[in-house]
Amino acid sequence: MQYVRRSEHAVGAVLLVLVLGAISSMTAQSPPSPTPTPSSTPKPSLEKHFFINLLKDQYGIWTFPLRLQKDDWKWAVPLAGASIALLNTDEATGHALHYDKTRLDVSKAVSIGGTGYATAGSAIAIYAIGRVTHNERARETGILSFEALINTGIVTEVIKTVAQRPRPLEDNGEGEFFVHGSSFISGHSSSIWTLAAVVNDEYGKRHPWVKYGMFGLATAVSLSRYTGQNHFLGDILLGSAVGYGIGHFVYLKHHDTDLDKLASPMKPVTKFEKYFPRINTALDHRTRTYGATLAWNF
Repeated sequence: MQYVRRSEHAVGAVLLVLVLGAISSMTAQSPPSPTPTPSSTPKPSLEKHFFINLLKDQYGIWTFPLRLQKDDWKWAVPLAGASIALLNTDEATGHALHYDKTRLDVSKAVSIGGTGYATAGSAIAIYAIGRVTHNERARETGILSFEALINTGIVTEVIKTVAQRPRPLEDNGEGEFFVHGSSFISGHSSSIWTLAAVVNDEYGKRHPWVKYGMFGLATAVSLSRYTGQNHFLGDILLGSAVGYGIGHFVYLKHHDTDLDKLASPMKPVTKFEKYFPRINTALDHRTRTYGATLAWNF
């Protein structure tokens, strides 16, 4: 009986992982750059086409496994392997945690960052700031984050409904699929990684601290769902993959590349360079004079 249950567990995991692995492999796909045209027709507004874009996103997300290519498996196979390994050890890792009020309280506090109120609220706030300050990148970041979060929420709820996996503190922590429950996948993890993906794509290249900050926050929130005994590690890994994949997918599909042309390139600086002044020397051979200028940015 135990062998049969484990087999069902593995089969269900493989099927779900293949779908989610395909979704995460969208991160390797970049849409081709549009050919510039002399047309002066304004680009469609993200606000005006919000609901149409949502429908197109959902179609692209659910049909992507049908368009898998050879290169896509370099993302799907490692993810599937890691997921199956975690899913088959979830019962053991879940039982490894014992009751600790301090750990549970800290985990609960950290996990707030992955709630719909926090993630959607952040997206709305970024959008509002962009509108008020006429910052087009912030405006786009806010609306694409909100759009991606809706897409992620739909996918997450569908998977939860199909998987029917109890949470770690239910059914003796066995974590079997197709029983009852809503543990698989972690909604907090998928939401926070969706927001992190969009914000990183918008700002991470020019501001590395944004990348490390957002990914660090997403990792902390995700792990808090395990330490808080709300989810198994397998739930968290797949939830994070779904969130990141959908966030990156929405950005690639709807990002306005003209914003990148407007941004001036930033000269990379060393770790300590910004804390020291820049000294430029000048020498005039004709007048036989020399001098120096001091520049220090605070």
